[in-house]
Amino acid sequence: MSDINDSVLGFASAIKKRRQQLGITQIELADLAGVSSSFIHNLENGKATVALDRMLLVISTLGLSLKLELATNE
Repeated sequence: MSDINDSVLGFASAIKKRRQQLGITQIELADLAGVSSSFIHNLENGKATVALDRMLLVISTLGLSLKLELATNE
């Protein structure tokens, strides 16, 4: 379960970092993506309550893409 938590926090960190690189606030990103600012806050803080469809809107708005890879068993 730790790997999943690490992945969620890494994802959240990447979203926040990209937003900051673009020089926009959480409120501005929310407006651009068509989601609430509380959703952006939850997304950047790794909250498990975010909806996939809205998360994909945010990713697209930031000019990012989501890549799924087959997990390797170590």
